[in-house]
Amino acid sequence: MAKPAKTDVIPVTEYAARRKRLFDALKGAAAIVFAGEGSPPLMGRWRPDASFFYLTGLAAESGAAVLFDPTAEDPKRRIVLFLRPRDPELERWDGYREQISQKLKDQTGFQTIMRSTAVPRSLTAAARRAKRVACLHSFAVYPAAVSPDLAVFRQLSERIAALNIEDRTSLLPDMRSVKSPAELALMRKAAAATEKGYVSALAIISPGVTEARIAEALEAGYRAGGASGHSYNPIVGAGLNGTVLHYMDNSAVVEDGDLIVIDSAAEYSGYAADVTRTFPVSGRFTSEQREVYETVLAAQNAAIRAARRGATNADLDAAARAVIEKAGFGDAFIHGIGHQLGLEVHDITPDGPLKVGMVTTIEPGIYLPDRKFGVRIEDDILITARGNENLTARIPRTAKEVEAAMKPR
Repeated sequence: MAKPAKTDVIPVTEYAARRKRLFDALKGAAAIVFAGEGSPPLMGRWRPDASFFYLTGLAAESGAAVLFDPTAEDPKRRIVLFLRPRDPELERWDGYREQISQKLKDQTGFQTIMRSTAVPRSLTAAARRAKRVACLHSFAVYPAAVSPDLAVFRQLSERIAALNIEDRTSLLPDMRSVKSPAELALMRKAAAATEKGYVSALAIISPGVTEARIAEALEAGYRAGGASGHSYNPIVGAGLNGTVLHYMDNSAVVEDGDLIVIDSAAEYSGYAADVTRTFPVSGRFTSEQREVYETVLAAQNAAIRAARRGATNADLDAAARAVIEKAGFGDAFIHGIGHQLGLEVHDITPDGPLKVGMVTTIEPGIYLPDRKFGVRIEDDILITARGNENLTARIPRTAKEVEAAMKPR
């Protein structure tokens, strides 16, 4: 009987399979994926390009890259990992790194690992042989900097006659958007940790507590649930602050009668949850607050019912918006219905309809600055063969569930 798979990590074999799938999809074109440059910040941590992490599982190798070289004579050199050279003095500051060895190859699943000083020579040779190079990094909008692989390929085109640069930027979004069982296991753990955070926050929400204290309680719950912390900057907005979509000051004191909008979730082994709940500080909604809350909940339920294989994000948005407009709050729903979720909170999104294995957020809201309150409800929805599954449904969601969860204050 096979041993059960570990659910805290993605197996090295899965990373290797992802690279092989991408290699095959390139159909003979050379390509490169860069981790990005940088060093650990004084707050937070350095993060690699999410697609590089998706292909390697390496989270702390700035300056690294993966080269896809289909015309290499040696099969072991057709997918190569490049790591920046070791610097013993720098490692005393930022952490010790492995030397290139069979052990490192086994740990990463690469048959060939080289130092990044060899990238120009290796990529030039690959492009010269293939005569085709494929852009994998998402293209930037102007006037932002050109995407890193396109910038390099333009330099190569000045040095290689008749080099063809292809747009293959849809490959990684298509791959990353459909989650594997191992990825979904991590996302379920992120959702479970998020639930613990909301339990922790609900225990302290009362008049006089600060938004910052609630944010701290959320993170403590996430960490108690095994998560690394917040998956994005927490939004804890009471009263008028709850009408600001990306409010992040979290500095006000919560007052009796306020609604408090909490948009916060946990990250688990690199995978994000994304949840919003709206709570009455007094423990019970007023009739006016309940009317708006029930409208948002009905809109979310309509969008969730529409969330299935073959539907588009526009279909989900239309389902929610119809409910809110019918209730007379159309102008107060000022954002889209949601986004893909995974290695990034606003994860890379392919063109086309929803597919089985995708996870999308559904987050309608109504914001009424003149009444000094807003309502948003957000959940993480997995598209399944039979419809969908709400990964974050255990966090109090209906008005009845919310009031019951707040009773013991």
